Amino acid sequence: MLAELHVHIEGTLEPELIFALAERNRVVLPYADLAELRSRYEFTDLQSFLDLYYANMRVLQTAEDFADLARAYLRRAARAGVTRAEFFFDPQAHTSRGVPLTEVVEGLADAVAAGRREFGVDAAMIASVVRDRPVHEAEEVFGELLRLSAPIIGLGLDSAEVGYPPSLFEDVFARARAEGLHAVAHAGEEGPPEYVWQALDLLGAERIDHGIRSLEDPLLVTRLVDEQIPLTVCPLSNVRLRVVDSLERHPLPRMLEAGLLVTVNSDDPAYFGGYVDDTFAALRDRLGLTSEQRETLARNSIAASFG
Repeated sequence: MLAELHVHIEGTLEPELIFALAERNRVVLPYADLAELRSRYEFTDLQSFLDLYYANMRVLQTAEDFADLARAYLRRAARAGVTRAEFFFDPQAHTSRGVPLTEVVEGLADAVAAGRREFGVDAAMIASVVRDRPVHEAEEVFGELLRLSAPIIGLGLDSAEVGYPPSLFEDVFARARAEGLHAVAHAGEEGPPEYVWQALDLLGAERIDHGIRSLEDPLLVTRLVDEQIPLTVCPLSNVRLRVVDSLERHPLPRMLEAGLLVTVNSDDPAYFGGYVDDTFAALRDRLGLTSEQRETLARNSIAASFG
């Protein structure tokens, strides 16, 4: 059994589907073909990835598009051995370009409802705040999610981390917790350990997404270990975004040795070179993770899930 707890559904948008949806929705792409699009998948940092990530989202316009996107991910996740998937989606990335939130929610919810029956994957949705957009916008979109009775299990925080501390979003997370939703947050990827502290203390985060820079703060490590707060680590993403120099130098083994409750996830697999099974294979082949360590990571994922 395996749970994937850190995957952005928009980040599963494969090049082939981009072209298919562009044709369906009559969107003119700035790429002549698949090869030209794939040539742009070399990133220097998080922002260079986000620029392409958001540009490609233009092809997602209708509930059918979002349902097709999520179904494609769940089909692939099932092949990877995933039995529970708690995926993020970014409402603001769509409403800000004129796509009604109802289209996003209805399409994704349709795929989630069919997930167990069609693919054997128990799926759930986490709405994420896009942290580099205005704070008031996050409040407005969350209010709309509530009015729609969107079938979400939690609120997350993602996008460009540096310069956008979790403290900015304390109010909307307090509102989410009051509604009985789970709280998770991206912190400690490119941002400092202080962002992890803020996510825990100000947002009430129950999981930290990424969190690899937590190792820089021994007191933070002690807290994370003592409270067994899960860290949803994405090794292939860390390397592709130049957060870590190479997979061979990834801190995952040190995180396990420290007793941190680490899980392994794919983040944005269409952009970063693989799904969660590809990630486990790379950790085995290039980082030398033993079968026992990989089993620990799989057990951790189930323990850290909200399902």
